[in-house]
Amino acid sequence: MKTIKTAIVGAAGYTGGELVRLLIHHPACELVCLHSSSQKGKKIAEVHSDLLGESDLVFSDDLPVDQLDAVFLCLPHGEAETFLTNYSLSPSTVVIDLSHDFRDESQGFIYGLPEVNKEKIKASKKIANPGCFATAIQLALAPAIQQAWIKETVHVTGITGSTGAGKGLSETTHFSYRSGNISVYKVFVHQHLKEIKRTFLQLQDKTSPEILFVPYRGNFTRGIWVTAYFSFSGTLSEAIAIYHNYYQDAGFTHISAQEVHLKQVINTNNCVLHLQQEAGQLIVHAVLDNLLKGASGQAVQNFNLAFGLDERLGLKLKSSVY
Repeated sequence: MKTIKTAIVGAAGYTGGELVRLLIHHPACELVCLHSSSQKGKKIAEVHSDLLGESDLVFSDDLPVDQLDAVFLCLPHGEAETFLTNYSLSPSTVVIDLSHDFRDESQGFIYGLPEVNKEKIKASKKIANPGCFATAIQLALAPAIQQAWIKETVHVTGITGSTGAGKGLSETTHFSYRSGNISVYKVFVHQHLKEIKRTFLQLQDKTSPEILFVPYRGNFTRGIWVTAYFSFSGTLSEAIAIYHNYYQDAGFTHISAQEVHLKQVINTNNCVLHLQQEAGQLIVHAVLDNLLKGASGQAVQNFNLAFGLDERLGLKLKSSVY
C-alpha cells in the first residue's frame, strides 16, 4: 500500500495530539510533519507524554508543501483561512480543517459529516470537519429530519467534557471550577447551531425546525451526551426501524436497544444512539467522544474516504468501560 504523506498543523493541542495517536499507526499514512510554532524543536513525547516510545518526530514551524498528499489543520477558530493564504498547497493536496472556518462550505470546502455527505467527501480535496456538539445533534436527528417528522420546535440538551474547550486554560476549564461542578453556557445561541441548520436544510427540502439547544459544561474530561426530543405520532418500533435503515451503511453510528452511557464510546470513533417514546415525544439520546467522533477520529474517517480507503481504517478502537 502506497503511504499518504501527511502533515498536522497545530499538532500540539488536544485534537492535534489525538490525530498523531491515530495516524502514527495508520497503515496508509506516513506522518512527515508536526507543525507548531510554539513547540518548534521539541520531540513529540515532550509535548504528548503518552507517545513516549511511539515516534521520533520533532515539532517544526516549516511545512514541506511540495511533499504533502494531505494536511490536517488543527488551528484555533479563525486561523485556518489565514494559514492557507500564507502556504501555497498543491490543488491535489487533501486539506481537512478541524476549525469552524469553512463549515459554511465556502472556498470549495465540503462539510465532512460522512453519514450525510459521504459521496461528496469521496470526491473532495477540501473537507470541513464538523463540530463536536454538531456531530452528536445531527446524528441524533438526521433520520427524523429526513422523514419530516419534526413539525415544530425540537428541544436539545447536551453536556460535554472539558477537552471540548481546547488546551488553553480559562476560568471555566480550570480544575477548581470543573471538579464537582456543572454549568450552562451559550443557551440557544451555540455556534454549532449554524452548521446543524445547514445540514437539516439539505435533508428536509429547504426547511428546518427551530432548535432550542441548552449546552452544559461537564465535570469530566472527554465525551458528549446529547438528548433531543420532539412531538411524534408514530410508534417507537417504526422510529427504530427508520433509524436502523438510515444508518445501515454507517461505519461508526450504531442504534442501541439498551440505555447508553458515555464509557461505551470514550476512546472510540463511535456514536451510539438510543430511542425512547414518552408522553407523545420521541426522545433520542446520542453519546460520542468529543475528541474522536467529534473531532480527530471523524477527521481520519474523512481522510479515509477522500483517499478511497475503508472509512474504518485505523479507527477500529475499543472503549475502556471499567
